Amino acid sequence: MITVSPLAAEKLADYLLENNIESAVRITVMNGCGGMSLGLALDDRQENDHVLEHGKFTLLVAKDLAGECGQITLDFVEKKSGCGCGGGGGFSITSEKPLPDAAGGCGGSCGSGSCGC
Repeated sequence: MITVSPLAAEKLADYLLENNIESAVRITVMNGCGGMSLGLALDDRQENDHVLEHGKFTLLVAKDLAGECGQITLDFVEKKSGCGCGGGGGFSITSEKPLPDAAGGCGGSCGSGSCGC
């Protein structure tokens, strides 16, 4: 249901530790540059969540969203030279199925939390 790349696991665990955050991290729908996409947010566990305990952190995704998106993959994409996105890269969240309400813009799939570079 949820796959986390080794680099994403390392970056997320480091971020949470450096910022003294003990909250679970939710994969959720966000309205971004081109419409709906998947993103990350700090949140509490809910009764209708799929839960992935990943050693140093907990990932949550609502069961209905997981059903709509199918397999969800959390990765970390390093900044490429000349990208123009700023920063040192970012998390990328993709899935095997498009969001039902996705339209136009940044690809129309369940989404990418990254800048797309």
